[in-house]
Amino acid sequence: MSPTVFRQGPYRFYFFSLEEDRMHVHIDSPDGELKVWLEPRVEVAQNHGIPARDVTKILRIVEERRGEIEKRWREHRRG
Repeated sequence: MSPTVFRQGPYRFYFFSLEEDRMHVHIDSPDGELKVWLEPRVEVAQNHGIPARDVTKILRIVEERRGEIEKRWREHRRG
């Protein structure tokens, strides 16, 4: 199960169920996939094909919507 947190532009932000405990979000784009840590700071965990210019845009979106993502993470983890 991988519930969508939100979509923005060409990007889908989502979680994988029952994955590791460290807070993070996955992002799908037309070019590939990205995994971003939310703690202790927002940073790229893994990048599979997303160009650097798009990574910069995605990290900005994550920073802007971090509170929303963290809230949804906690709700998702509580099940």
